[in-house]
Amino acid sequence: MSKPAIIAIGHYDDISRDRMTDRFEVTWVDAPADLGDLPDATRAAALSLAFHSHDPMGGDLMDLVPNVGLIANFGVGYDAIDVDAAEARNIVVTNTPDVLNDDVADLGVGLYLALRRGVIEGDRWVRSGDWAREGTMPLKTKASGRRVGILGMGRVGRELADRLAAFKCEVHYQSRRPKDTPPDWVFHADATSLAAACDALFVTVVGGPETEGMVSAEVIEALGAEGVLINMARGSVIDEEALIDALQAGTIAGAALDVFLREPDPDQRFLGLDNVILQPHQGSATQETRAAMALLQFRNLACYADGAPLPTCVTKVCTPA
Repeated sequence: MSKPAIIAIGHYDDISRDRMTDRFEVTWVDAPADLGDLPDATRAAALSLAFHSHDPMGGDLMDLVPNVGLIANFGVGYDAIDVDAAEARNIVVTNTPDVLNDDVADLGVGLYLALRRGVIEGDRWVRSGDWAREGTMPLKTKASGRRVGILGMGRVGRELADRLAAFKCEVHYQSRRPKDTPPDWVFHADATSLAAACDALFVTVVGGPETEGMVSAEVIEALGAEGVLINMARGSVIDEEALIDALQAGTIAGAALDVFLREPDPDQRFLGLDNVILQPHQGSATQETRAAMALLQFRNLACYADGAPLPTCVTKVCTPA
């Protein structure tokens, strides 16, 4: 019996490539735009797409693969995929949630501590010889016992909140509706109210049109001169112009960013700022979690091929028509 045909978009490690090759007839392409370069017969034969990219996957590209019924995304964020266009074409979209929650939350806490305690500056202080020449580094601010805000109390947001509560922090959060949380956690209906109530704002909402620019100039201003912002979500969630203005003017104390509007080439003005910590979109980037994400993506592909229930699904209908 022949293997089901799929197209794998993006770059995969050897284990993932071997696993997919054993199960499927795989055509490999580097980016969604490369679909147009494939022979018509190859595109027509594909029943699923394995998607590992941040480049846009819109309806025009979906039309190039008329028999695809599944786009299996590698990652919890699927904002690169036009889900409305997929649903209009009876294509199911899946993602890889839960397996990365701990890693993203761990990095978020690490960035918060680095901001408050000047960890990056301290490293430079020792390496440059300033410790020997100038003595003690300037004092930093306390991290524990502060008021922290979680913008988006989803899976990652909850893990962050639990960790920060252990740091004796007062937890505030925003979501579409109040969640089942400890009674002393404070719900806010909007981002501006949340920012005004906290010293540190952690951004963990999903990306996409609904949250684009959610952290606006107004929200950043509400955070205040002693506040810090940590973005673990998507660059599109933050008004980067407003954030850069605030960092340059010192109207907020600092920021730590794992994501940007332009990746992997963020706005160059960030590079000249001492009050921002920059990371290369590595929230889930541990060997263990990336392996778990790859396996979950593969399970979605395999279950679809077998006609079995899908482990994860983000579209309204999880069985193609």
